[in-house]
Amino acid sequence: MEIEEEPRPKHRLFSPLKLDGAASEELRAYIDDLREEIARVEAELQRKQAHLTAAAAFFKPAP
Repeated sequence: MEIEEEPRPKHRLFSPLKLDGAASEELRAYIDDLREEIARVEAELQRKQAHLTAAAAFFKPAP
């Protein structure tokens, strides 16, 4: 008997801005904020990947 896993719900860390009544400047500021957050997350992903790569090299069996 196989146990089927239910799909994990997406984890939302932010609330999307309501765009209908937003002024152009507010939308540009929102885009800037999102770009900063994307850059922060990409930097964290690179840091974690570097950590994984270093760990894999450390634990690699000797030839």
